[in-house]
Amino acid sequence: MFPLVLNDSDVRDHLDAATAVAAVRSALLAHHAGTLHAPPRTRADLGEGDLVFTTGHLSAQGLFGFRVYDTFAGAEQLVAVWDAGSGRLRALVHGTELGPRRTGAIGAVAVDTAANPGPVRVGLVGTGTQAWTQLWALRAVRPIEDVTVASRRPQHATDFARRATEELKVPIRAVSRVEDAVRGRDVVIVATNSTEPVLEADWITPGTHVSTLGPKSIPHHEIPPTLEARAHLTFTDSLAQAASYPEPHVFATDRMADLGAILAGAAPGRTDPDQITVFCSVGLAGTEVAVAAALCDAVPQ
Repeated sequence: MFPLVLNDSDVRDHLDAATAVAAVRSALLAHHAGTLHAPPRTRADLGEGDLVFTTGHLSAQGLFGFRVYDTFAGAEQLVAVWDAGSGRLRALVHGTELGPRRTGAIGAVAVDTAANPGPVRVGLVGTGTQAWTQLWALRAVRPIEDVTVASRRPQHATDFARRATEELKVPIRAVSRVEDAVRGRDVVIVATNSTEPVLEADWITPGTHVSTLGPKSIPHHEIPPTLEARAHLTFTDSLAQAASYPEPHVFATDRMADLGAILAGAAPGRTDPDQITVFCSVGLAGTEVAVAAALCDAVPQ
């Protein structure tokens, strides 16, 4: 039997947000329970850049596999999934859609875990693919009252707001200043490639949950280091990955909590509605395999 070979069209047509979120939530809990083995990513130096591998073994589901991507050519990513019992290659998923949707699903679980209960007002900084998939997935866990979005290129924010209103059916408006996008929001999502802070710590209102997806190292960071002092809780989806980057994390990783542990009730999360929480998304290895397997189940065969 040949493996399924799926592309971006298959991802768009068959992977809904609720399915992706459920697969990621299960993988995070498995990681905490010790049934997802997910070492930090590895890099192969190819001269002009790296070929990067993330691997995972979901022993309870009988699955293992990897994702691979490059840092120099902008090539398609590839996710491979094997059945651990038979050793059969189950699926190959290539393209650019699966990875960001997996990251969006992780972000949605983080928001649902740490933000105050109920509908959310979202402040979004950034208008790229990662920003889009964060909203795409968030709709599966929380009602979205409204979204404010800002970009260093105002026209991008306007275009993003128009597209999100039409396709995601969320009320969203573009604003000209990042401060206007993030003040007074229940959830702030920062999804940029900026190597210096795009906001100030005192713009974050008490009670806000913040998710950061972009650069987070000491020399290059999209959020200010002073935000750590204002946060009651900083957490990540992979402590091992957060601590293994060549450049140290802008926040102290030894004080970070693990998202899977919070989900399982083994570590405290938000304990007061006025607390600020910050999620540092690093991409738990193995979650791509879990989402790809869920996609396989959703594709008619």
